[in-house]
This record gives sequence, C-alpha cells and structure tokens, in this order.
Amino acid sequence: MGDLLLARHGETEWSRTGRHTGRTDLPLTRHGEEQAKSLAPLLAGRTFALVLTSPLVRARRTAELAGLTGAVPEADLREWDYGGYEGVTTADIRRTRPAWDLWTDGVPPGPDLPGESPEQVGERADRVLARVAGALDGGDVMLVAHGHLLRVLTARRLGLPPAEGRLFRLETGTLSRLSLEHGRPVIAEWNTRP
Repeated sequence: MGDLLLARHGETEWSRTGRHTGRTDLPLTRHGEEQAKSLAPLLAGRTFALVLTSPLVRARRTAELAGLTGAVPEADLREWDYGGYEGVTTADIRRTRPAWDLWTDGVPPGPDLPGESPEQVGERADRVLARVAGALDGGDVMLVAHGHLLRVLTARRLGLPPAEGRLFRLETGTLSRLSLEHGRPVIAEWNTRP
C-alpha cells in the first residue's frame, strides 16, 4: 500500500495576513510561488498512482510549480467554506466572539457563502479518502489543497473526529506524508520543507 502525500499550497496574500480564505480564489504571492517550486526536489523521482488538487488556483498553481503532472481537480478538496468569516482574521472575529473556535463552533453563513461545520468538512474529507483508497493499493497518492481541509483529512485518516484537525498545524508550501505502521495510519512526516 502506498503513502498519502499532502501539500498545502504556497502563500497567498490572505494566508500571509491570517485572513480565512475559503472560496475566494486568490493567486500565490511571489513567496508562495517560491515555496511551491521548493517542493519539486522533495517530489523528484516519485511516481504517483493518482494526483488530485483542489480546483482553486492557489492549489493548482502549487501543483504545477512543484512539477506534478496529470493533476485532476477534485471539488471535495476545496478549503473550508468560512461563510460570514471569509476574509476575516481570527483576532477580528474574537473581538465580538471572544470564545470563538473554528474547530468546535464552525462558522455562520455569509451573504453568498453558506459556511460549513467541522462535520461537513469531515464528510468531504471522507469522500476524498474513499476516492483514493483504491489508488493507494497501487502506489503513492498526492493531494494538493488547503490548510484546514488537509488538517481535517489527516484527522479522518487517523480515525479521529474532524475537529481533531486542530492538533495538526500545517504551514504553507509544505509537504506531509501519511503512511501505515502495522496496518494502522500514522503521520510519517509533517510540515516538511527542503
């Protein structure tokens, strides 16, 4: 059975400033492009049974700059829908909701965005894991997506509730690897940079 490799997209202006970036389709910053390119040596020589990417430009561009070919967009890999908190920082949210926690409270709907709970993001992560299960039998699988989504996906792969994604801080432009030990999913590498 292959490993599941996870790449968080490179830096965007909003990720740099801590703004929640769900459906807003922002490009990578120049630094984000350099981060994406820096993933290429970590992936050199690897072959993948399947490469999936979020449909958002920041993830697709990261895959391209990292040298990944044949990436297939997967709608379930899009970032958490932050609803009314799209584009807002946690510090700003806590000015009016001091005890707010994304992982337990989710987000309120916004004018054009319904928002998602941790459980809803977990359902999408579960669908991705079901989709890649057969491909993992044939080798490694690569997913290029977003911080909160990949943290939830990691929790689900490890058999944890979606909200336990809070335990796995994930930096922009990094590579992580989920593997198996004695038949059980484990974290083999996390936040790797060259």
